Formats: sequence, C-alpha cells, structure tokens
Amino acid sequence: MLLPSDRGGFRRMFAEAWRKRRARLPADPLETQIGDVVGDHPEYQPLLEAGETALESEWAPEDGQANPFMHMGLHLSIREQVATDRPAGIAAQYRRLAGILGQHEAEHRMMDVLGEALWRAQRNNQPPDEVSYLEAIKGIPGRRNF
Repeated sequence: MLLPSDRGGFRRMFAEAWRKRRARLPADPLETQIGDVVGDHPEYQPLLEAGETALESEWAPEDGQANPFMHMGLHLSIREQVATDRPAGIAAQYRRLAGILGQHEAEHRMMDVLGEALWRAQRNNQPPDEVSYLEAIKGIPGRRNF
C-alpha cells in the first residue's frame, strides 16, 4: 500500500476516497479500502465532507482529542498487516480476535498495540520490534469490554 508522505496529501486521499464511495464512482483498491474504513466511522464522515478547511484541522491529545486520520490510518495498517501476514502470524491472531470481538473491535485492540510499538520504535530511533509486537498482539484478551 502506498500512501502520500505529506499530511495534506494523506488527508485529501481520504476525502477523495470517501467522495468516490458516496458518489458510487470507480475507485482503485486503496481508495476502496479507505472507503471501507471511513464507512465504519460515521463520526468522521462529516469532517471528510466539509472541505479543505476541515482537512487542515489539528487535534490535540492533551485536550482529549483523537486525530481521525491517524485513527483511520491505523485501521489501514492493521488491514495491510493481516493481508500480508506481516509479521508472520498476525493474520491468525486477527482471525482469533475478530471471531470473538468482531472485525472493528479486533482492529481497535490491535491498533492500541501497534501505536505503542510505533511509539517505542520512534523513541528508540529503531525499526519496530516485530517479535515483541506480535507477542503483545497474542496477549490481547479475547473478550469484549462492556
């Protein structure tokens, strides 16, 4: 999967994929995946429909705000990992969790672990540790949080 490296291009790609989905226009495979993720997040759809100003917004974690583009991008990352089974064994772990929790909740649980792995890699100025990451995924309990 190839995504734009600049923030604006990345965000516009989400808006364009969602526009195509709503208009039932042809889309390439990545746009289809993005449309699926946006479709799973009705809370973000108005943002993508609001135009360029909304795409330039900032979300501050210290204010309790989650960046919707980071959230949806992590969904795409998990789906790419599962599709390629990298790290090896992650597809089986995803199937285990999705069978118990459902696809969306399984992705959310895995995204928490992925976010932590990426944060550690960045902090240590190293590539993500795939072995530790997969072990943490294996440790995700297979029960719903109600």
